[in-house]
This record gives sequence, structure tokens and C-alpha cells, in this order.
Amino acid sequence: MVQVRGEMTQTRTVRPVEPIGFSLAELMFAVALGVTLTAIAVPAILAGLDDVRTGGAARYLAGRIQLLRMEAVKRSADVGILFDNNDREHAYAAYIDGNWNGVRTADVRTGVDVKLGPSERIGDKFQGVHFGIVEGVTAIDGGGALDADGDAVRLGRSDILTMTPSGTATSGTIYVRGRARQYAVRVLGATGRTRVLEFNFGAGRWVAR
Repeated sequence: MVQVRGEMTQTRTVRPVEPIGFSLAELMFAVALGVTLTAIAVPAILAGLDDVRTGGAARYLAGRIQLLRMEAVKRSADVGILFDNNDREHAYAAYIDGNWNGVRTADVRTGVDVKLGPSERIGDKFQGVHFGIVEGVTAIDGGGALDADGDAVRLGRSDILTMTPSGTATSGTIYVRGRARQYAVRVLGATGRTRVLEFNFGAGRWVAR
């Protein structure tokens, strides 16, 4: 306490202000930690996106096939999906039989078999996905490893998947791949139904999805 002209006043001790912020070493540590965590997280995120997109593409295609199967029943006429092997991305479109002899490439070219809606490419709807085979994948029906450069649309001798008014369909398999994921849409001819399968690389086998 200090007395000034008969009055008592109180004094305060002023402490030095500590600097606010981070040191260069702290800042460098925080940046390094962020980069490390990002490097760990990004591959997992990309793998998850790849699986979601590839699986979604396979299920979308299976759903399209089932809708066209119902269209064939409703119209009492064959409906087919023509896959264009001359197109790098395997563009595909649906056609209805116009002369009761099935959906045929020649009739598609002449306009006898009428197109139902626009052509599609699976990669336009699901980024990074296309019809293809990942290295190391084996055939669904056995027979060893598939050729990664081989045809991913396997419908016998034709590139047309046909659904009939009686509910049957062309038997075959359409292989759908992403960056590293492999799915397939399996069409059962006798019933016209579809199955979506994923190749488990760890187990080396196909599992239903």
C-alpha cells in the first residue's frame, strides 16, 4: 500500500504478457501430423468409393434387366439389350422385336427392331466403372482365371441379352469392374432372373451380393 496526500492507494504488479501463437516447431509438427493422417485415410476412402460405385453399377444393371423382362411380358414381345462391342465403353441400348423373329442385329440396323430409350454407358452413371475384368479374377462357372483383356460381356455368340414374354432370357454373365473391385451380373436363362456377385480377392471366389 502507498500513501499519497493522506490517501491510501493500492498498487498492482504488472506481469509481462506471454506471446500468443505457435512456435515454428509446433506448426511443423501439426502439418506433418495432418499429412500423415491424410495419407492413411485417403486410400481407405478411395477403396470405399470404388466398392460403392462398382456395386451400385452392377445392381443398377441388374435392375434394368429386370425392368426390361417385365416390359417383354407386358408387350408380349421379345425385348433385348444390345451391347456394342465396337464401343470402347460397351454402350448398350434396349430394343423390342418388331417382326416376331427375336431381337437381331440386322433388324436393329434396319430399324425393324425399335429402340426403347437412349443408349447408355455404365461409366456415365458411375464414375470410374466399366465393363471389364480385373487381373486375377476367375470365371463364375469355373474354368480358371479370366483374361483381363477378354470380353466382359459373355452372352454366348451374340452381344444381345434377350428377354421373352414367357419370362425366360439369354443365359450369360456381364463383368463390371471399378478401379480394383470386381462385380458381375449373372443372368439365369430358365427363369430370366439376375444375380449380383462380387469377387472376393482374399478368398479367391465369388460371393452373392
